Amino acid sequence: MSRIVIAGIGSRGDVAPLTGLGVRLQQAGHEVVLAGHESFAELIEGCGLRFRLMELNFGFEGDYAEIQRRTVSAFNTPAGFRVIGQGLLAALRDEPADLLLLTPYAEFAGHPFAEATGIPTIGLRLQPTCATAEYPPAVAGVWSLGPYGNRWAADIGAWLVDRRYGAVIGEFRQFLGLPKVSARELRRRRTAAKWPILHGYSPTLAPRPVDWREGIDVTGFWWPARPVDFEPPAELVEFLAAGPAPVFVSFGSNINDAKRTAELGEIIRTALRRAGVRGIVQAGWTGLEVADDDIISLGDIPYDWLFPHLAAAVHHCGAGTSAAALRAAVPTIGVPEIPEQQFWAHRLELLGGTAGITRQPALTANWLTDAIRTATTDTGLRANLSGVAAQLAEEDGAELVLRTIESVIARSSV
Repeated sequence: MSRIVIAGIGSRGDVAPLTGLGVRLQQAGHEVVLAGHESFAELIEGCGLRFRLMELNFGFEGDYAEIQRRTVSAFNTPAGFRVIGQGLLAALRDEPADLLLLTPYAEFAGHPFAEATGIPTIGLRLQPTCATAEYPPAVAGVWSLGPYGNRWAADIGAWLVDRRYGAVIGEFRQFLGLPKVSARELRRRRTAAKWPILHGYSPTLAPRPVDWREGIDVTGFWWPARPVDFEPPAELVEFLAAGPAPVFVSFGSNINDAKRTAELGEIIRTALRRAGVRGIVQAGWTGLEVADDDIISLGDIPYDWLFPHLAAAVHHCGAGTSAAALRAAVPTIGVPEIPEQQFWAHRLELLGGTAGITRQPALTANWLTDAIRTATTDTGLRANLSGVAAQLAEEDGAELVLRTIESVIARSSV
């Protein structure tokens, strides 16, 4: 048995898939610790995993929405990475491990920590960011500059990241007593060593580019674990039983100000009513509230339980929500906002899994009404998605991760 520490940093959509991965590793006999921020303690411990707190305190004050907005803005600054990295180092310095699994935000402090302690690492990613001729990094959206331009865009992106955060990485290395080495050189060394990077999405949705180097793989989705003692809310069970399958609406971790949130709520209420369907609206980070006779609101809930009960899903096309919709063969109405969400919306469209896509700022009640009608009446769309769901059912992303982990641990113990 080995002791594996997973460093999970980001939104709920970044952390939830790690619970499924952790549970599979635990079932295989490994001891698993999932380190995360305080807001995910209940999620992690509820799945039967050991939680390790990584402090994240930017010192912001105000209501929940304001704190969330300011925290998200701070995440991608050098000062934000310093806070994130300090929290990671404090959490892991006395946490023994045979292997450390690093999500993207954890890499900046995680790589120096692993070098200082001699702990082998594997990278975990939920979207493609490695250079390829096939498309630009997912964080850039869906445009293409052609084969050479796409690789160039990824290389320039990596260079900009190294330039922007190199000094912070240097601070972590100095704190850990490591020699001074540029971030660019450290990246080159990882590439030369074929550092393993595993992507937790399905090759059915986004196949592994043929020009990726050895060690970079697409495993299949890592399905979030369901809490051990999960019981669906009685009110929700009664709502589902009282009428036709509803349409689900969620914008996940996207954040809007109070004015736009109110506008979105009215757009959703109007569209559901005009389309003549019932609705389930998830509050998410934007705090959506929609009141009507045939609409019910809810907070967090396991999608693997909820989505099979749905007629369609209106969502932001985050990686996890997109995966859940495909798994349940539920038509998507895509309302992406950031480039990464636009990437997944495009991939869903290529699979024939969408009844329409529009950017969130352009969303209107008329457009949404038409999209809901298409999603709930197009039998060909649902039939196509059933085929995709059957393909996903044959994949086992967590098993492929387990094999890689055990191979890395075996090599490091020689």
